[in-house]
Amino acid sequence: MTPTLLELLRSVDTPTVCNAIEVAQGKRGFNDFTRGTVQISDPSGVVVGKARTAKIAAKVPSTEDPALIRERRMAYYKYMSEGTEPSIVVIEDEDGADAVGAFWGELNTTVHKAFGLAGVLTNGVMRDLGDMAPDFPVVAGRVGPSHAFVRVTELDTPVTVFGMTVRADDWVHADRHGAVVIPADVIPQLEDAIRKTQATERIVLDATKAEDFDFSSFEAAWSAFENART
Repeated sequence: MTPTLLELLRSVDTPTVCNAIEVAQGKRGFNDFTRGTVQISDPSGVVVGKARTAKIAAKVPSTEDPALIRERRMAYYKYMSEGTEPSIVVIEDEDGADAVGAFWGELNTTVHKAFGLAGVLTNGVMRDLGDMAPDFPVVAGRVGPSHAFVRVTELDTPVTVFGMTVRADDWVHADRHGAVVIPADVIPQLEDAIRKTQATERIVLDATKAEDFDFSSFEAAWSAFENART
């Protein structure tokens, strides 16, 4: 992952990355993207990084020893502080569709940003929408007012968020559309694939700007587009 590619990835949306992965692979059908509608703290926010993973729960009180919960919490923060930049936090809320406990708000976004992390992907809850750390996108499942009984249950483990499985150190791209895991084997070709994706879309987009644009010119542009795309 070169600095040039990182800069490019931060400038494009997640649908473009999904299309570019298909271009790089030369086929359609990869499966490592989220399902369903997400919430995002900053509609213009884009986050890309290597995953630092954990699981949380919050709906009901824990039956574990409070000392163990505190120990795991500190181990979580230590783990997050040691990530190789850029890193994205990916957290699975084990309460799923019943998630009620907001782990992400003013405090945790500020702490994680200070650790050098780039943002968050979670199926869980966020709050403090007006007070979150700036330039730290949180892509979440919902918005809610309370932290309930939220606590960390696991860290540095495979997680599933919006139907997408993420492992520690996977490269993840996320924005208001959702997220995608970037396959490691396409990274060397990804910059060229993004450029090709953008160029092929321009065939149709530029055609629509012509003063004499009509169905015939659309048909010709679309044919050229289909011949160029994956």
